[in-house]
Amino acid sequence: MEVGQPTLDQLRLFLAVQDEGNFNAAARKLGRAVSVVSYGIGALEAQLDVPLFERTGSRRPQLTAAGRSLLPAARAIIDETDRLIARARSIHAGVETEVSIALDVMVPLEPVSAILQEFQQVYPLVDLQLHVEALGAVAAQVAQGRAGLAIAGPVVLDRPDLERREIGRIELVPVAAPEHPLARMEVITSGQARNYLQLVLTDRSPLTEGQEFSVLSARTWRLADLGAKRQLLIGGSGWGNMPRHMIEGDLAEGRLKLLNLSEGTSVDYRLNALWRKDRSPGPATTWLLDAFEAALADESRWG
Repeated sequence: MEVGQPTLDQLRLFLAVQDEGNFNAAARKLGRAVSVVSYGIGALEAQLDVPLFERTGSRRPQLTAAGRSLLPAARAIIDETDRLIARARSIHAGVETEVSIALDVMVPLEPVSAILQEFQQVYPLVDLQLHVEALGAVAAQVAQGRAGLAIAGPVVLDRPDLERREIGRIELVPVAAPEHPLARMEVITSGQARNYLQLVLTDRSPLTEGQEFSVLSARTWRLADLGAKRQLLIGGSGWGNMPRHMIEGDLAEGRLKLLNLSEGTSVDYRLNALWRKDRSPGPATTWLLDAFEAALADESRWG
């Protein structure tokens, strides 16, 4: 006998009987007559040409070996169908099916993790893509259409195709290892830091080509990885600016020391939300924008 094609309704009846424990409870859950449930299960068994439940000797229908084998596949089909229906409803409601966000490497990871976890609970049907970049490469993700939203630093020149909203700031502080010559100076006079190697965060984006952010030294090592920069600073290779929130532990435990530069002991790294003017943020993207703005506005933590 050729196996027939079951309907979604028959599969829902199959799952209801198994989950609720008997035909009567399944009928109550689905708002159907018991005879309709019983007929539907019988029709499904006829379509598949296998018995799904043992109906004798127990008040609770027991799955047969065939029923146990087919149950996971039936549940997967119904789960995927429910997801498809829910996604279609979201589309009709104007919710994006996919959101891509680019974050500056300076953005604190603590709020990022909490925001992204909550986002997946609020919008479980929206696929989320995350890019972490440095400097101009963050804005490039939006400008080139690879991300719908960016949380970027201040180093990108205003572009007519991008909307910009300042949403917070990060405090950068000059540091070096305790044994570094600058770290042993109580007062670092103007221009003195220029004589020592400075570790500078950089990227390969054309959006920031030729731009400098808080570069004082004539000698620089340029790194695209903030973690590598931190390790080289701790190792005594040079001096450089780092986000205070990232090195608080290093300062407390003596691995790094703040430098008393006459040019200033901290730098504001202002964070901006960016999106393309021709692609207004949808509900899910707007939720992310508002969440990051609320988290980064607490200047007592990051500024």
